[in-house]
Amino acid sequence: MKYSLLTILLLFSIETFAQTDSRIYDIIEAVSSKRLENDITTLANFGTRNTFSDTLSNTRGIGAARRWIKSEFETISKQCKNCLEVFYQKDYVTTNVGERVPKDSWIVNVVAIQKGTKYPNRYIIMTGDIDSRNSDTMDYEGDAPGANDNATGMAGTIEAARVLSKYTFENSIVYLGLSGEEQGLFGGKGFAEFAKKNNWEIIGVLNNDMIGNIEGVDGVIDNRSFRIFSEPTPPNETEKQRNQRRFYGGEVDGISRQLARYTHQQILTYMPEMNPMMIYRLDRFGRGGHHRPFNDLGYAGIRIMEAHENYNRQHQNLRTENGIGYGDVLAGVNFDYVAKLTAVNAVVLANLAWSPPPPTNVLIGGIVEANTKLRWEKSTDETISGYKIYWRNTTSPQWEFSRFVGNVDNFELKGIVIDNFYFGVASVGKDGHESVIVFPSDIIRKTFRTN
Repeated sequence: MKYSLLTILLLFSIETFAQTDSRIYDIIEAVSSKRLENDITTLANFGTRNTFSDTLSNTRGIGAARRWIKSEFETISKQCKNCLEVFYQKDYVTTNVGERVPKDSWIVNVVAIQKGTKYPNRYIIMTGDIDSRNSDTMDYEGDAPGANDNATGMAGTIEAARVLSKYTFENSIVYLGLSGEEQGLFGGKGFAEFAKKNNWEIIGVLNNDMIGNIEGVDGVIDNRSFRIFSEPTPPNETEKQRNQRRFYGGEVDGISRQLARYTHQQILTYMPEMNPMMIYRLDRFGRGGHHRPFNDLGYAGIRIMEAHENYNRQHQNLRTENGIGYGDVLAGVNFDYVAKLTAVNAVVLANLAWSPPPPTNVLIGGIVEANTKLRWEKSTDETISGYKIYWRNTTSPQWEFSRFVGNVDNFELKGIVIDNFYFGVASVGKDGHESVIVFPSDIIRKTFRTN
């Protein structure tokens, strides 16, 4: 019996993310909107969490907030038999480093690390911001409850730690509260440099900034959609890599974009009621988030956030004008939606933390040939069942087709012309969990002639 090329491609595509892990559904169910509401309320009730606010009070300011966050992580750790390593990571900033720094201060991050059993130096990181601001970011004394921006992301990170600490993972997970976001991404910059100094292998960074608003300033109400921001290629790539793209492609296939695609697909698999929106840019137009400092050092990082922002509540002094209430208060937060986006993070964290190391040195060949060849370096992990080749049309935002090819280090896709598709390779564990897809970094060198 003969099959058309389209039929063959569709048959191959059936294998894409076909196997699921029942534990992931348990993780989704375990996320509590009530606990999240309590944590967001606690954070908002500190009055202000401006990076330069009071550090001595036990009831107001960023000092009280970060001590409370640290105590929550420590309580979680006690409940899982000290499975978390909890500590502060800090860097000193002075007024010379930026116009949003009113006084010399310590930028203090709160860190909780759940070490992996097999690959403790491979990290997947979830971040939320501790700090808040009102209309004037230099005002570190006035009220700035920051209920949505970003008590929601911080509370989601704490809740993810509560849920995932009940499991063990091969790779490490970092639950991270970052400071100094509103003043210049100082916390993320300091921690990214900390990770680099300690030679961490970062699988990816999930930055959560505003995950609680469902009512946009445009009047749209949507409790299912959320955005995944990712930049197309690493900013620290070499000139050679940039030049190669002119001939080999890959303009939208950097490591952060692959992490975004992975997130998108996992949510369609495990939370099909949600609507993940891939946004093809680093962040919102002209703006920035705490994944950027990690991107700057060459780490994969994405931003997960609500689909519809409300600018009446964001970066606003508490007030009422012309019947409109301004300010980032608890009334603007939908706690069930926060739970959904916290579960989104937990799904991705767990899948990646259970995933095997990806293939390395992925190469591709097939110039002026009828078939496409791929070659890669296999992992030494004995739990890897094999490798899966993915491909898609060059105009497609998502991987469309796949073929599991076994525990080999090369494969030839017959009848698939290299010119018409983009390709990638992922590792597949014996439990079905997959690594992020790796886009080829170079071509298979060979001598060939063209007419």
